Amino acid sequence: MARYKLNPADPPALTQAEQARLESLTPSDCEAAALADPENPPLTEAELARIRSAQAVRRVRAHTGLSQAAFAATYHINPARLRDLEQARTAADSALLAYLAVIEREPDLVRHTLHATHPAA
Repeated sequence: MARYKLNPADPPALTQAEQARLESLTPSDCEAAALADPENPPLTEAELARIRSAQAVRRVRAHTGLSQAAFAATYHINPARLRDLEQARTAADSALLAYLAVIEREPDLVRHTLHATHPAA
């Protein structure tokens, strides 16, 4: 099998016939074609939940500017759990999502509170 690597600076051009065919598709045509593709089935609700959870975790960590290891250590989250969450292997439960919301809003307060409660950690 030959491999082809796309060059983002020079994407392949569609022929006029291909362009016309794409422009003639309705949204329902597109949806029907997507649903009929056996190699790309629709995501399940559980998969969507894991993706949304991963986005939330990554957003909060990005807001702090910390690496995964530093974020996990700072906010006392198991590093393997954090990695699994960010890679959408698992979904965060409601308690962790609430904790992340507090971290996103008041990262310094949470860090200070944790340090005052567990100074050796």
